[in-house]
Amino acid sequence: MKKISLKNREEFTYYLFLYLKNQDKVRFREEFLDLHPTDQNELFIQMSLEKRKRVYEYLTAAEFADIFKGLSLKYQKEVFSELEDMYGLEMLRELPADEITDFFSEIPDHISNYLLEKMEKKEAENIKLLLSYKEDTAGSLMTTEFVTVKPTETVSKIMEQLRREGENAETIYYLYVTNEIGTLNGVISLRELITAPLEESVETLMKEQLITVSPFADQEEVSKVIRDYDLLAVPVTTSDGKIIGIVTVDDIIDVLEEETTEDLGDFAAVKGAVDLEVNSFVATKKRLPWLVLLMFIGMLTAGLISSFEATLAEVAILALFIPLIADMGGNTGTQSLAVVVRGLALDQLDRNKIIQLLKREAGAGIMLGVICGLIVSVIALIIPQGNVLLGIIIGTSLMITILFSTISGTIIPLIVHRFNIDPALASGPFITTINDIIGLLTYFSIATVLLQYL
Repeated sequence: MKKISLKNREEFTYYLFLYLKNQDKVRFREEFLDLHPTDQNELFIQMSLEKRKRVYEYLTAAEFADIFKGLSLKYQKEVFSELEDMYGLEMLRELPADEITDFFSEIPDHISNYLLEKMEKKEAENIKLLLSYKEDTAGSLMTTEFVTVKPTETVSKIMEQLRREGENAETIYYLYVTNEIGTLNGVISLRELITAPLEESVETLMKEQLITVSPFADQEEVSKVIRDYDLLAVPVTTSDGKIIGIVTVDDIIDVLEEETTEDLGDFAAVKGAVDLEVNSFVATKKRLPWLVLLMFIGMLTAGLISSFEATLAEVAILALFIPLIADMGGNTGTQSLAVVVRGLALDQLDRNKIIQLLKREAGAGIMLGVICGLIVSVIALIIPQGNVLLGIIIGTSLMITILFSTISGTIIPLIVHRFNIDPALASGPFITTINDIIGLLTYFSIATVLLQYL
């Protein structure tokens, strides 16, 4: 298998596109099929409609399936509309059931129903089962393509079974031991199977300590199970213990990417607008409500400053340090917020850890406040019109602001999480705005009290 380096990618792409242009099917297939599927996918995305149509002509449906499953769902819909009916159906038959389910959930019902009618009955029933589960649950993530064995079978017999069925399974690293009615009794890994004597029975090799999830379990719960138990796949079982599917680690990687993207959108108050495929109008529509809300909250800051107009009029130099006080509060709060949100996402914060974290952040807030306060006090002393009292006002205000911001950035997401709301919603912009208000209120309050001495 050939690997494209960054150095020769441009040249390689040029020649592949040239083969398509010159309708050199033999050379194109020879070079293109020698690439890793990921490289094939990246090259395909760069192609024009004319070139893509030639690819459909030059590659079999089975060969194109590897490219199709690597595309985003949005691009899959566009590409599938370009395929001839029979070619599209043959290509779908080569995809795992969970991949087909993801695609069907994104297309109109009348199209998915039409395609289901054209599929083999058993395959169609599997996909209908997966489609029946709510999105973001184990049932919607799982695949029904896995290998089951009976406890009385020998290692040699199972090896023969794997040669027949292994190619069609999502993974063969785990083999699931079931009884006559499909109840899961145990699991055996491929490693254990290969290293065992050929006449050994599965019953003596299988592990009976089962880790399973319900088809109704949330995808985040499934990802935690796979992470905590270091699994490559986890079986999905019904309430009476029957295995109906498995969720593999590659599906969980997609889930983690999706959840991270959602948290990033929440954290930056741009939820739904981080998708690079959305247009300007959609991005504006997603961002505008958050910005308008933050704008109105920000007006509190403007009102706060105007209420201390007399103080600013007498000591205009105070205005010089307004951005410093506001920025340091926002930056410090966002740092603490990131630590807490990360800890909650990884399920690392139990009661003891939360108390430990609060103590740590409070201690860090005090030290950061003192150090930054001293630094800015010295700066206030050496600037024109500066004096000792001005340094005390600014330094003390900054110290209190940093301490409050550190604590608020820690406590607010914990409170939000307590009410079963995504802690990422306590996002950077909100923390920043709150800390701006508190920081400036502290700054001007101290300055007003000491105004007569300035």
